[in-house]
Amino acid sequence: MKASEVKELLKAMEELEKERGISKEYLLESLELALVTAYKKDYDSAENVKVSIDRETGDTHVYSTKTVVEAVEDPLLEISLKDAKKKSKKYDIGDSVDVELVTKDFGRIAAQTAKQVMVQKIREAEREIVFNEYSDKKGEIVTGLIQKAEGNAVVMDLGKLEGIMPLKEQIPTETYKVNDKIRGYVVDVEKGVKGNPQAIVSRSHPDFVRKLFEFEIPEIYEGLIEIKNISRDPGNRSKVAVYSTNENIDPVGSCVGQKGVRIQNIINELHGEKIDVIEWNEDPSIFISSALLPAQVLAVDIREEEKFAQVIVKDDQLSLAIGKAGQNARLAARLTNWKIDIKSESQFRQMLEEMQNSENVDEDIETEEQGE
Repeated sequence: MKASEVKELLKAMEELEKERGISKEYLLESLELALVTAYKKDYDSAENVKVSIDRETGDTHVYSTKTVVEAVEDPLLEISLKDAKKKSKKYDIGDSVDVELVTKDFGRIAAQTAKQVMVQKIREAEREIVFNEYSDKKGEIVTGLIQKAEGNAVVMDLGKLEGIMPLKEQIPTETYKVNDKIRGYVVDVEKGVKGNPQAIVSRSHPDFVRKLFEFEIPEIYEGLIEIKNISRDPGNRSKVAVYSTNENIDPVGSCVGQKGVRIQNIINELHGEKIDVIEWNEDPSIFISSALLPAQVLAVDIREEEKFAQVIVKDDQLSLAIGKAGQNARLAARLTNWKIDIKSESQFRQMLEEMQNSENVDEDIETEEQGE
């Protein structure tokens, strides 16, 4: 390479080190390795070649590393002891000697290779910077523009990188269109096939609801109210259990807001998904009763060791407690982490009568056996 080109190259490397944190030494080592490959390719050489670039001047030297032997059989890989001694008397049989190669037109090859390496390493470094930047956004909400909405995955433009929303992370009731601006929860950041970073984005994840609550309700963001658990049927209904150690704070009222303004903002973001905000209670009977809202519960019988709850509701509340296709009961069970069996008053009375009748039959049999 020409002296002017070398100076420009070293200056560019120094700038990259300052501005983007890409080590000048790393770039020079990468260039040396690339030049070795370029030399072997252009000169069709099987020699043990190495390239050395002066860190101050940028002077480039190509060496063939040869083993010192008594009698040379392969001149590409070996050098005689006699010739080695001409370079330095310190050499002996078995030592390695670097013999500088006079490389015609190698300056042109070096210049082309240098440009290629610089472009490649800059791209790699930029990808790494973006990957690290967005890795910190894992667990956060991002806003993106939909670029593609065909097939199973939605592709989003997040600015510096691409966002992918797989089918399982989409809300089934939503329709996504190109150029729509949407928000999503970053589940993970990974490197794609070509090394390009991409974010896996979700709108169906329960933590998407959690982060929306943090945005809309200052008391949650500040830690005055804690979200204990969330159960969700994306697009249809979510149940959110909240709690505060501060007796002066109404956790449910704070989340709903005056005239429901706060919760409505979240519902609007989720395009009408219903949200039940429930006050968490360490007493499982109270918590399970609340979790089954909007149904009104009459009684809850707890079996602690089995984490099983028998719930009794009025006859006209049974379908409401169970919900369409069992949704309300299923979400309540997930929210509380208890198995829940719901019965109406009539069903419960019938069950008691059957148990009573069974006990009476057993008593009659026992009496007959004693009489005999």
